[in-house]
Amino acid sequence: MGHSHSHEHVDASPEAAATRRRANRLLAAILIPITLVTILGMFLLWPSGTPTDVEIGNPYSAAQGASFQVGTVERTSLAPCLYPSTEASVDQECATVHLAPDSGGATVAVEVPPEVDREADVKVGDRIRYLDLGAAGEGAQSRYSFMDFVRTVPMALLAAVYAFVVVLVARWRGLRALLGLAGAYAVVAHFIIPGLVQGAPPILLGLVGSSVIMIGVLYFAHGFSARTSTALLGTIFGLVTTSLIAAWATGAAHLTGLNDEADYTLSYATGSISLSGILVCGLIISGLGVLNDVTITQSSAVWEMHELAPESSARRLFAGAMRVGRDHIASTVYTIVFAYAGAALPLLILLSLQERPFVETISSGELAEEIVRTLVGSIGLVLAIPVTTGIAVLVVKAVGTKGGSASTALREPVDATTEPTGSRARPTADFPVADVPITSRVLRREPAVESGTARGPAGWGDDD
Repeated sequence: MGHSHSHEHVDASPEAAATRRRANRLLAAILIPITLVTILGMFLLWPSGTPTDVEIGNPYSAAQGASFQVGTVERTSLAPCLYPSTEASVDQECATVHLAPDSGGATVAVEVPPEVDREADVKVGDRIRYLDLGAAGEGAQSRYSFMDFVRTVPMALLAAVYAFVVVLVARWRGLRALLGLAGAYAVVAHFIIPGLVQGAPPILLGLVGSSVIMIGVLYFAHGFSARTSTALLGTIFGLVTTSLIAAWATGAAHLTGLNDEADYTLSYATGSISLSGILVCGLIISGLGVLNDVTITQSSAVWEMHELAPESSARRLFAGAMRVGRDHIASTVYTIVFAYAGAALPLLILLSLQERPFVETISSGELAEEIVRTLVGSIGLVLAIPVTTGIAVLVVKAVGTKGGSASTALREPVDATTEPTGSRARPTADFPVADVPITSRVLRREPAVESGTARGPAGWGDDD
């Protein structure tokens, strides 16, 4: 018995091929100048040298002979506190840990502050960082001071598990995403932070740095394709929108960025650092992850729906993808709000205990920053979804062909007017696009692959 499908590819008509070329040229005409301007901006804003007017050093450097040491807990004991809590009785007892220094030598006794001992159970084998005042110590009892726990091993283990899970589930695409994350860290550490220290314009610094990160991360993780380019356009739109709103909101709400000890330390250390500018730059960067998530999801949703129902109109395709977008908006709004609420939980508890009026509480400098951060990121996110969807619909209709996919090589043709036969048949033209699951390619994969399609070089952008 013969197959009911033909396995020959459908050659695109000259009109369709010309339309695809025009769409690809249009994407290139928009994205190439944006990329060049971004690179030029990074070149012009690149920090030069080390700032000379910053006076932040080791707070213990004035103590001659003082040094930081690391030791392993050999045993613990209780002894009268050298520095008891203000509300405690005179005979308060504190935990004392006896450490074997990594540098060698005799065991040293270090008192653990009561606040730390109450929250963390110090055990034998724990590694602790402490300060050795050396000759500057007032006496043998106060020579050593507890600084912090050494958390290298559990953090490294957690990072390794995270990387393993990402690669296990997402395979090569997950590995590329992790490498892209390392590149994003390099941009923040070597471009954005030094630029802020040297007084570069914070809005331009945040916008250029974020654009560089997104251009590199999106293309490296998802490949060179019309789908990725569409998501990148939506992401850049969201970044520009977020930057403008962040600049306005910071000034209108009179946010100074002076809310904790670290802020005041930066303010006193140098006159070139703008705390409000750091706040604006932080508002731009903080929404990168969620913005990237929604734009690539919307772009993928449009392509997947088009693959299942290639004859659907642009209006119907947009409406179906926006159903996904609205669900995404609802979930991401909760995500952003709860993420900031969790990070600011100690502050929220403190404000609630002060029994201040509600309006006064939410407009206080500490909480206003978090609220503005949430609202600015959410507005940019929400506006980016319909824009990305609209661009994706226009591109997929221009690049897509009747017998194939706009994002992969051409597949076997199926007559949209005939009844599907077998489990491998594609949907008819009247298939409701809005009800199509996004994971359509999992349901049906064809072995035919051709380079030079709208997805770019073979292998890039395909599911690994």
